[in-house]
Amino acid sequence: MNDPRIQAGFDVGGVRLERPFKIRRLGHFGVNVMDMQKALHFYRDLLGFSISDPINLNRDEHTSVEKVGEANGYFMHHGTDHHSFVLFPERAVRARPNRAGTPPDVTINQITWQVGSLREVVDGFNWLSSNQQHIYRSGRDNPGSNWHTYPVGPNHHINELYYGIEQLGWDGLSKPKVAHQRRYERAPDLPHISEAQEVADALERGVDIYSGYRDFNLGEAKYDVGGVLLRRPFKVERIGPVRLFYDDLSRELAFYRDTLGLTVTEEILWKGHRCVFLRTNTEHHSMALYPRALRGELGLSDHTTLMAFGLQLGSYRQVRDAISFLGKEGVTIKYLPSELFPGMGHSALAIDAEGHAMQLYSYMEQIGWDGKPQPASQRPHVDNDHWPELLDAVSDVYCGETFLGPIG
Repeated sequence: MNDPRIQAGFDVGGVRLERPFKIRRLGHFGVNVMDMQKALHFYRDLLGFSISDPINLNRDEHTSVEKVGEANGYFMHHGTDHHSFVLFPERAVRARPNRAGTPPDVTINQITWQVGSLREVVDGFNWLSSNQQHIYRSGRDNPGSNWHTYPVGPNHHINELYYGIEQLGWDGLSKPKVAHQRRYERAPDLPHISEAQEVADALERGVDIYSGYRDFNLGEAKYDVGGVLLRRPFKVERIGPVRLFYDDLSRELAFYRDTLGLTVTEEILWKGHRCVFLRTNTEHHSMALYPRALRGELGLSDHTTLMAFGLQLGSYRQVRDAISFLGKEGVTIKYLPSELFPGMGHSALAIDAEGHAMQLYSYMEQIGWDGKPQPASQRPHVDNDHWPELLDAVSDVYCGETFLGPIG
């Protein structure tokens, strides 16, 4: 980008940066699906995401029941964030006028990045707009309560910069709809009142703050997972990385590296295909870009531009148990060469009913103060065709983002 202000830098919380925001992590992600019931079975019943809130997209003449059928979407969570994964109905999404022209294989609903403050969201919106970046929309949605702006990346992939997502407590209840006074259709004026003040105001209005949604889909808890009885023999503890197929690598890098500020960690050339891995924090990568030509060569679905989406489980043992559990439930499990995933340990792809691949893994290499990945020659050899009973420890095993709270 050619913004002259980059030379002077931006004050981001007292630190001079090249852009007025800093992405901290991949916050949530979503896909659009044709068969919602099959998708709910896969993501909720089998993988263990819980529904935070449903949403009905039959809102106007474009998405009426007569035109798109029943159009319920679902915000889902694996931890305390209101949502880390979303499922939206494909027909209703594509019926919206602002989605016109989206290629049929773009089934990714959103790729969402967390920044550090509301000011970063607002200043980011202003900066992106001044640099002619296409913004899908900005403001604040409910459910979730997070402030956001949506820059659109190459291939019509909608990205989101957000701050302040609602947190779910020990009771598992979401914020009741009646507590949401209004939806913001634009970036707010600053400073804005705090979330705590909004809750206090709702109580003063007589809102029953315990009337929100709770997912009671518990089932029989019979698996010992680290000493806790759970419904399945594993627990998703972190999401990402997101892996995309690209058509034009220069455009992808111009957006994710130069505009959003992700850092290129590593590049590989696999059978003549250039693959690039980018990070937001200390993880080796939170995004990976692969040429579209690989889609067919790897036997992945041509239904989607998503190569795979990562689900980090609590341990290597959990990954092995998850593969066994999902296989017995009829889920297709696919193994790809580990060379396509530098910085990661053993992994497997669990494929949903519409061809979206969820990558199950437990280890991700961490980047230190010098910003350099471990030399490939010094990494332990990972053979995805052979999984030993026990792995030898590496220096950064069980490092990186930690799951907070009980696992069930």
